[in-house]
Amino acid sequence: MTIGYPAGPVDLVLNATSLGLNPADDLPFDKTQFSVSNARAVYDMIYRPAQTTLLKSAKAAGCLTANGLGMLLYQGARALEIWTGQPAPLDIMRRALEENVYG
Repeated sequence: MTIGYPAGPVDLVLNATSLGLNPADDLPFDKTQFSVSNARAVYDMIYRPAQTTLLKSAKAAGCLTANGLGMLLYQGARALEIWTGQPAPLDIMRRALEENVYG
């Protein structure tokens, strides 16, 4: 089965691959078949580096962008709530996560 690229605009491009973990990685799709400028928003599940090649390209094309740090935060928050039965301190967790991941 071959999966083709959309010919027109798309709402979201989602990178759920490991491409982007290395700053030298290229885009996770064939640039001759699809342009990131066709996307309204781009989400890269990678959070380190904060700005992957995909996210840099998407920002330059005017797309809304987000990386995976928020997903990591909310996964941890939900796990803490399950374990403790208490609401997670999201602001504290966000600051600690940003400080430890990005310095």
